[in-house]
Amino acid sequence: MARAIHALMLALQDLPRRPVLVVLAQSLALTLLIFAAAGAAIFFGARWALYRWQWLGEVEIDMAGILLILGLLGASWLLFRGVAIAVIGLFGDAIVADVEGRRYPEAAARAVPVSFAKSLRLGLVSITRLIVVNLIALPVYIPLLFTAIGAPLLAFAINAALLGRDLEAMALARHPDRPRLARGARWGLGALSAAAFLVPVVNLLAPVLGAAMAVHLIHLRNRDAP
Repeated sequence: MARAIHALMLALQDLPRRPVLVVLAQSLALTLLIFAAAGAAIFFGARWALYRWQWLGEVEIDMAGILLILGLLGASWLLFRGVAIAVIGLFGDAIVADVEGRRYPEAAARAVPVSFAKSLRLGLVSITRLIVVNLIALPVYIPLLFTAIGAPLLAFAINAALLGRDLEAMALARHPDRPRLARGARWGLGALSAAAFLVPVVNLLAPVLGAAMAVHLIHLRNRDAP
């Protein structure tokens, strides 16, 4: 965890860089656009179905709309991490290239270009894995809802494990010959990134921070090697 914290401190220093800020703006705009489009489609589609088939009987359609909005807000909070990481996967190579070029020029010289198709595949795999793993864990989530902190702790552990894997894959895409991070380093990367997603405002920066952290963790281990 100490190495992950060190990587976080370095990543925070990388944030004010123009290439990083450009990627941050692009990824946030696309993430919000996806949520707005998906939310509008679900909302109006559900309202049409309720009106067409009268599923709620005597319940007013306007009240159903309010319930739908609340449900969409809850789903957005749960899915924001997955969508944000998938989106940052499309632009993340620019962050990785910028951090490597300034901090680790020798590694940058050996890096291979990452195509848009590969970035898209990494993003789709990330969000698919998030949905599948959480569906598998659903039978465990349900009884934990009756405990004080069981469900949030399980969600944090799952998110940390998945984030560590996704961010590592994003950074290693430029270095396919490099070995994966040690389990502890990968967990530290995922845990700090998952914690960042829980903090309002900071959660908007979390995908960019996570990508920069992954780069530092991968290259710092080589500097520490004898």
